[in-house]
Amino acid sequence: MKKILIIILIIITILTLTKKNEQVLIPDEAIRFRVIANSNSNIDQQTKLKIKEELEKNIFEDLKDKKSIYETRSTLTKNLPKYEELVSSNLSNNEKFTINYGINYFPEKEYKGVKYKEGNYESLVVTLGSGKGKNWWCVLFPPLCLLDVKEKEENKKIEYKFFVKELIDKYLK
Repeated sequence: MKKILIIILIIITILTLTKKNEQVLIPDEAIRFRVIANSNSNIDQQTKLKIKEELEKNIFEDLKDKKSIYETRSTLTKNLPKYEELVSSNLSNNEKFTINYGINYFPEKEYKGVKYKEGNYESLVVTLGSGKGKNWWCVLFPPLCLLDVKEKEENKKIEYKFFVKELIDKYLK
């Protein structure tokens, strides 16, 4: 009987953990961030991710203490030259790129299981080369993608344990 109860508890735990579908809604007043690759070639996609990671780290540092959309706008505008230099220094052979902070077109997107309509949104957009490749995007304000960056940094320090395995080990041995 004890084993059956444990198995039922394990099944309920697994179902509860897998049913957790976190929905993140982007408010109307938001600032998005997008990096568009030159093409879908492996090299161009790797370059896009490299640029994204460098910008993400710097933007996270710049925005980590900003509490309002006004502070975020001001900080992004002030730091555009720094972001341009960062992109330029991470590209080889004087590859062309543009950085635009303003109202930019976004196709329909999905973020953490929620679909967002296409449209023109306030955003920081980095276009590499011809900008015909797949893109990466997130939300700078409210700081949804910056929270993802912070979460990744914190997760590097976390030791993971599997609760269900610990229960099985404890009661079935």
